[in-house]
Amino acid sequence: MAQAVLAGRAKESFDYVYGQERLDLLKSLTALDEEVVTQENFFDRDLGETRYIFSTWGMFPFTDGMFARMPRLEAVFYAAGATDKFAGAFLERGVKVVSAWRANAVPVAEFVSAQIVLALKGYFRSARGMTDPGAWRRPRTAPGVFGETVALIGSGSISTLVKKILANYTLDVITVESLPEKRTLSIEEAFRRGFVVSNHLFNSENNQKCLRKEHFLSMRQGAVFINTGRGQQVDEAGFIEAMRERPDLTALLDVTWPEPPPAGSPLYTLPNVFLTPHIAGSMNDEVRRMADCVIGDFRRFLAGEPLENEVSREMLAVQPAANK
Repeated sequence: MAQAVLAGRAKESFDYVYGQERLDLLKSLTALDEEVVTQENFFDRDLGETRYIFSTWGMFPFTDGMFARMPRLEAVFYAAGATDKFAGAFLERGVKVVSAWRANAVPVAEFVSAQIVLALKGYFRSARGMTDPGAWRRPRTAPGVFGETVALIGSGSISTLVKKILANYTLDVITVESLPEKRTLSIEEAFRRGFVVSNHLFNSENNQKCLRKEHFLSMRQGAVFINTGRGQQVDEAGFIEAMRERPDLTALLDVTWPEPPPAGSPLYTLPNVFLTPHIAGSMNDEVRRMADCVIGDFRRFLAGEPLENEVSREMLAVQPAANK
């Protein structure tokens, strides 16, 4: 059987994502060395016969010297999301790269869809207002989950899955295309129309601070903003000002910049901002889905079948934002 190695930061990452059952499966398919190849021990290892790399969070970029020591390398199977930090050099040398970014999109889409339903019911605003018996008699201003408009900013895999999940409800789901040249709906219009606005833009320099104070101030009365994309895409200073000026709004932030917010940040104390510690992506039981994703493509690779999750050069320019 062909030689394969694990490459990344530490064995604990592979125990977490793959687990022994899936590592044993790989050992039945390859001559897998379970001693993890790291940046620190790379040049101490005999890797000349290695044909496959299996990795996850912690994969490091290769240097020319590293490639020279792995002349038979054919493919990298990355059980995690974004590959923009390392994949380009492999692709330039004809080494295939497979990523589990589609699998990682599933829990994010589930998380967002649940938040959207709760937001339409007014759950978050109601919960923070339940401080006395009189709250039971206060007007219920949320629209409910019927016939409302939900705006998705970005049209990648997560946004597509959210739209598919929400098809079970009677909702008008509008989408802003990720690439500006393809847009028929503007970010500005999406913020004005949606009772819930959810950010799913790709992680790129062009998208930094593209969601600004004026966008949030334009939102409907009582509207909700969700961010599971990237914190850098929000102009935080302007966002904080808007949330202070519009206490009727609610923001659900699973991502910030930096992460975590520094001590003393208003994000910790603004009553209409809910923070979670970047939990939308794959975690605990869910990470095994990513391992299964790349192992499935490895089986296809061995059988000479088309790969379902192969990374291309074009994809590197627009890596999905929620990949972690």
